[in-house]
Amino acid sequence: MIKSDGKNRKNISIGQQVKVVKKQDQRSGQLTEGIVKRILTNAALHHHGIKVMLESGEVGRVKEINVVEE
Repeated sequence: MIKSDGKNRKNISIGQQVKVVKKQDQRSGQLTEGIVKRILTNAALHHHGIKVMLESGEVGRVKEINVVEE
């Protein structure tokens, strides 16, 4: 498995498994894992990570993208 960063919107797609940091976890850096339901950031790049909504309803900025090698 390859890990990619979440600063570039083109690297993220709906249904993808990612790790995000939620607003309340920014100080601790605790990551929450989930599946992308919606991409909330419109910009192509964001220096803190693209903001997404997970299928669980949680919102956070993508820190890691789990890319499965083919």
